[in-house]
Amino acid sequence: MSGVTAILSIQSSVAYGHVGNSAVAFPLMRMGVEVWPVNTVHFSNHTGYETWRGPLLTARDISEVVRGLDERGVLSRCDAVLSGYQGRADVAEAILAAVALVKTRNPAAIYCCDPVIGDVDRGTFVQPGVPELIRDRVVPTAQIITPNAYELQVLTGRKTSGLADVLAAAEAARASGPEVVLVTSVRHPQAAPDTIDMVLLTAHGAWSVTTPNLPQAFNGAGDLTAALFLAQLLDSGDAPAALARTAGSVFGVLAATAAAGQRELQLVAAQDEIVHPSRAFSPVRLR
Repeated sequence: MSGVTAILSIQSSVAYGHVGNSAVAFPLMRMGVEVWPVNTVHFSNHTGYETWRGPLLTARDISEVVRGLDERGVLSRCDAVLSGYQGRADVAEAILAAVALVKTRNPAAIYCCDPVIGDVDRGTFVQPGVPELIRDRVVPTAQIITPNAYELQVLTGRKTSGLADVLAAAEAARASGPEVVLVTSVRHPQAAPDTIDMVLLTAHGAWSVTTPNLPQAFNGAGDLTAALFLAQLLDSGDAPAALARTAGSVFGVLAATAAAGQRELQLVAAQDEIVHPSRAFSPVRLR
């Protein structure tokens, strides 16, 4: 990717499976993007299993790793900071401090926040106070946010039951600071059966892309989507094209995972889908 030098990704990490940095580092590298992962936890596996083990890294740990990168003098080459799950307030503050430092070293750098709060099936699963912190402090700092429909509803206090509702809520989110809002896992009455949408809103318009809705929940799919969309947008500067390309790649990985009967994303087996998606999905302009 000629338009991307490096992405600093501050997220969780697991030894087995693919969520957080374990879902984004390899795909970004497979696309030719240098990625610097800074881990917020290092677990044996994601917490969707009945047990998991491993350390929660502290906000100080995160800041020290970022400080070490700064001491190498490389942050001036960082195009973007990407963040995912921010389970505690002090971790969110450490991420915001990292974003500020990167922007000091490279004023052109952007911040892409996947505001992980919950989903429609499980509700809110972060600590009390974290949704408000993400809404009031984190989202206004970001240039790109990638909430799912449930998270968009929490962030804006607006319903997301119809496509018009999603667009209105995305406009409200944009008004708080982000330039680009990508809403994932959008289901609405106007959609064809067994499909799912992503909806994109920028200053230049709104688009949706529709893919088949696979009958399985996929841990890490949102992490993968945010990373691929960020990389595609940095590379091309064309938001609807980045949306379409991301939809094809993510669907290809998810379809391969479902076909293999696996629970964890089949990133290695389906790696060609990341760079050469086997299916194309065209964005539809909504306005």
